[in-house]
Amino acid sequence: VPMAIESAPGRPGWVAADFTLPDTQGVQHDLAGLRGPNGLLLMFICNHCPYVQGILDRICREARELQALGYGVAAVMSNDVVAYPDDAPDKMAALAAERGFTFPYLYDASQDVARTYDAVCTPDFFGFDRELRLVYRGRLDSCGKNPATPDLRRELFEALRQVAEGGRAPTEQRPSIGCSIKWRD
Repeated sequence: VPMAIESAPGRPGWVAADFTLPDTQGVQHDLAGLRGPNGLLLMFICNHCPYVQGILDRICREARELQALGYGVAAVMSNDVVAYPDDAPDKMAALAAERGFTFPYLYDASQDVARTYDAVCTPDFFGFDRELRLVYRGRLDSCGKNPATPDLRRELFEALRQVAEGGRAPTEQRPSIGCSIKWRD
Protein backbone atom coordinates (compact mmCIF):
# COMPACT_ATOMS: atom_id res chain seq x y z
CA VAL A 1 0.00 0.00 0.00
CA PRO A 2 1.51 3.37 -0.97
CA MET A 3 2.06 5.76 1.89
CA ALA A 4 -0.29 8.73 1.80
CA ILE A 5 1.18 12.20 1.86
CA GLU A 6 -0.46 15.62 2.11
CA SER A 7 -0.18 18.49 -0.32
CA ALA A 8 1.90 21.44 0.84
CA PRO A 9 0.18 24.59 2.07
CA GLY A 10 -0.65 27.03 -0.70
CA ARG A 11 1.15 30.28 -1.33
CA PRO A 12 -1.87 32.61 -1.54
CA GLY A 13 -1.40 35.20 -4.25
CA TRP A 14 1.38 33.23 -5.99
CA VAL A 15 0.99 33.83 -9.73
CA ALA A 16 0.77 30.72 -11.91
CA ALA A 17 4.02 30.04 -13.75
CA ASP A 18 3.78 29.69 -17.52
CA PHE A 19 4.44 26.34 -19.14
CA THR A 20 3.78 24.47 -22.37
CA LEU A 21 2.90 20.78 -22.25
CA PRO A 22 1.48 18.28 -24.73
CA ASP A 23 -1.89 16.61 -24.19
CA THR A 24 -2.58 12.95 -24.91
CA GLN A 25 -2.97 13.74 -28.64
CA GLY A 26 0.34 15.64 -28.79
CA VAL A 27 -1.33 19.09 -28.95
CA GLN A 28 0.69 21.71 -27.05
CA HIS A 29 -1.09 23.77 -24.37
CA ASP A 30 0.17 26.85 -22.54
CA LEU A 31 -1.14 28.79 -19.57
CA ALA A 32 -2.78 31.51 -21.69
CA GLY A 33 -4.69 28.92 -23.69
CA LEU A 34 -5.79 26.95 -20.63
CA ARG A 35 -7.14 29.77 -18.48
CA GLY A 36 -10.79 30.73 -18.54
CA PRO A 37 -12.31 34.18 -17.97
CA ASN A 38 -12.64 33.41 -14.24
CA GLY A 39 -9.37 31.55 -13.75
CA LEU A 40 -7.89 28.09 -13.88
CA LEU A 41 -8.06 24.82 -12.00
CA LEU A 42 -4.79 22.96 -12.45
CA MET A 43 -4.65 19.48 -10.95
CA PHE A 44 -1.82 17.01 -10.76
CA ILE A 45 -3.20 13.50 -11.19
CA CYS A 46 -2.13 10.17 -12.65
CA ASN A 47 -3.74 6.92 -13.78
CA HIS A 48 -2.49 4.40 -11.22
CA CYS A 49 -3.03 6.25 -7.92
CA PRO A 50 -5.88 4.77 -5.83
CA TYR A 51 -6.59 8.24 -4.41
CA VAL A 52 -7.22 9.59 -7.92
CA GLN A 53 -9.13 6.48 -9.01
CA GLY A 54 -11.42 6.80 -6.00
CA ILE A 55 -12.52 10.34 -6.92
CA LEU A 56 -12.20 10.46 -10.69
CA ASP A 57 -15.95 10.66 -11.22
CA ARG A 58 -16.11 13.62 -8.82
CA ILE A 59 -13.08 15.27 -10.44
CA CYS A 60 -14.87 15.06 -13.81
CA ARG A 61 -18.09 16.51 -12.35
CA GLU A 62 -16.29 19.40 -10.62
CA ALA A 63 -14.35 20.12 -13.82
CA ARG A 64 -17.54 20.34 -15.90
CA GLU A 65 -19.27 22.57 -13.35
CA LEU A 66 -16.23 24.85 -12.96
CA GLN A 67 -15.93 25.11 -16.76
CA ALA A 68 -19.58 26.24 -16.79
CA LEU A 69 -18.57 28.95 -14.28
CA GLY A 70 -15.84 30.24 -16.63
CA TYR A 71 -12.82 28.38 -15.34
CA GLY A 72 -10.26 26.70 -17.51
CA VAL A 73 -9.41 23.21 -16.26
CA ALA A 74 -6.38 21.04 -16.97
CA ALA A 75 -4.82 17.94 -15.46
CA VAL A 76 -1.07 17.31 -15.42
CA MET A 77 0.60 13.91 -15.10
CA SER A 78 4.22 14.22 -13.90
CA ASN A 79 5.11 10.69 -12.75
CA ASP A 80 8.11 8.71 -13.95
CA VAL A 81 6.50 6.52 -16.63
CA VAL A 82 9.47 4.16 -16.81
CA ALA A 83 8.87 3.11 -13.20
CA TYR A 84 5.07 3.48 -13.53
CA PRO A 85 4.09 2.36 -17.06
CA ASP A 86 0.35 2.59 -16.20
CA ASP A 87 0.85 6.38 -16.32
CA ALA A 88 2.39 6.45 -19.83
CA PRO A 89 0.84 8.81 -22.42
CA ASP A 90 -1.03 6.03 -24.28
CA LYS A 91 -2.64 4.94 -20.99
CA MET A 92 -3.38 8.61 -20.18
CA ALA A 93 -5.19 8.91 -23.52
CA ALA A 94 -7.20 5.75 -22.83
CA LEU A 95 -8.25 6.99 -19.38
CA ALA A 96 -9.22 10.44 -20.70
CA ALA A 97 -11.36 8.85 -23.43
CA GLU A 98 -12.91 6.25 -21.12
CA ARG A 99 -13.85 8.86 -18.49
CA GLY A 100 -14.85 11.56 -21.00
CA PHE A 101 -12.45 14.21 -19.76
CA THR A 102 -13.72 17.68 -20.70
CA PHE A 103 -10.24 19.09 -20.04
CA PRO A 104 -6.77 18.42 -21.46
CA TYR A 105 -4.68 15.74 -19.75
CA LEU A 106 -1.10 16.99 -20.04
CA TYR A 107 2.14 15.04 -19.87
CA ASP A 108 4.96 16.65 -17.85
CA ALA A 109 7.78 14.38 -19.09
CA SER A 110 10.57 16.56 -17.63
CA GLN A 111 8.73 16.90 -14.29
CA ASP A 112 9.60 20.62 -14.42
CA VAL A 113 5.99 21.79 -14.12
CA ALA A 114 5.40 19.68 -11.00
CA ARG A 115 8.60 21.09 -9.49
CA THR A 116 7.72 24.69 -10.38
CA TYR A 117 4.28 24.34 -8.80
CA ASP A 118 5.63 22.40 -5.79
CA ALA A 119 3.15 19.62 -6.52
CA VAL A 120 3.75 16.78 -4.10
CA CYS A 121 0.97 14.24 -4.52
CA THR A 122 -1.74 12.90 -6.77
CA PRO A 123 -4.24 14.43 -6.63
CA ASP A 124 -2.93 17.95 -5.92
CA PHE A 125 -5.31 20.84 -6.73
CA PHE A 126 -4.40 24.45 -7.54
CA GLY A 127 -7.19 27.00 -8.04
CA PHE A 128 -6.27 30.34 -9.63
CA ASP A 129 -8.42 33.47 -9.99
CA ARG A 130 -8.85 35.56 -13.15
CA GLU A 131 -5.44 37.20 -12.59
CA LEU A 132 -3.98 33.68 -12.21
CA ARG A 133 -3.20 34.27 -8.53
CA LEU A 134 -3.41 31.19 -6.33
CA VAL A 135 -6.59 31.25 -4.25
CA TYR A 136 -7.03 27.54 -3.44
CA ARG A 137 -4.63 24.71 -2.66
CA GLY A 138 -6.37 21.87 -0.96
CA ARG A 139 -8.47 18.79 -1.25
CA LEU A 140 -11.35 18.16 -3.64
CA ASP A 141 -13.90 17.48 -0.93
CA SER A 142 -14.48 16.07 2.55
CA CYS A 143 -14.72 12.41 1.45
CA GLY A 144 -11.13 11.86 0.37
CA LYS A 145 -10.76 8.76 -1.80
CA ASN A 146 -13.98 7.27 -0.39
CA PRO A 147 -17.35 7.29 -2.15
CA ALA A 148 -19.34 10.49 -1.78
CA THR A 149 -21.63 10.73 1.22
CA PRO A 150 -25.02 12.53 1.15
CA ASP A 151 -23.57 15.42 3.21
CA LEU A 152 -20.49 15.80 0.97
CA ARG A 153 -18.80 19.22 1.28
CA ARG A 154 -17.55 20.20 -2.19
CA GLU A 155 -14.68 22.29 -0.81
CA LEU A 156 -12.78 22.97 -4.05
CA PHE A 157 -15.92 23.74 -6.07
CA GLU A 158 -17.44 25.98 -3.38
CA ALA A 159 -14.19 27.93 -2.94
CA LEU A 160 -13.77 28.58 -6.67
CA ARG A 161 -17.46 29.42 -7.11
CA GLN A 162 -17.11 32.06 -4.37
CA VAL A 163 -14.09 33.51 -6.17
CA ALA A 164 -15.90 33.54 -9.54
CA GLU A 165 -18.77 35.42 -7.90
CA GLY A 166 -16.36 38.12 -6.69
CA GLY A 167 -15.83 36.77 -3.19
CA ARG A 168 -12.78 35.36 -1.51
CA ALA A 169 -11.72 31.76 -1.12
CA PRO A 170 -11.95 30.45 2.43
CA THR A 171 -8.77 30.95 4.42
CA GLU A 172 -9.07 27.48 5.94
CA GLN A 173 -8.15 24.97 3.26
CA ARG A 174 -7.47 21.34 4.07
CA PRO A 175 -4.59 19.63 2.26
CA SER A 176 -5.19 17.06 -0.41
CA ILE A 177 -4.05 13.54 0.47
CA GLY A 178 -2.68 11.14 -2.09
CA CYS A 179 0.29 9.20 -3.41
CA SER A 180 3.59 11.01 -3.79
CA ILE A 181 4.58 12.16 -7.25
CA LYS A 182 6.93 9.51 -8.63
CA TRP A 183 10.13 11.47 -9.27
CA ARG A 184 12.82 10.10 -11.55
CA ASP A 185 16.14 9.34 -9.87
